[in-house]
Amino acid sequence: MAAQTDSKKGKMSTYFRGVKAEMRKVVWPSKKELINYTGVVILISAIVSIVVYLLDLGIHGILKLFIK
Repeated sequence: MAAQTDSKKGKMSTYFRGVKAEMRKVVWPSKKELINYTGVVILISAIVSIVVYLLDLGIHGILKLFIK
């Protein structure tokens, strides 16, 4: 039983060492880039929501003709 817990601890420490090494490789965006990316996400989300709303209105109108 003790061998299994030692093995798990070894695997966990190896995993977290790998995570730490990968986090050092991450290139974080600057504040200006982050603001630009956030604006793009908000804009695209708004455009998609408007398109879905218009499609919903159109489908509702077509179904209303058939259900009448």
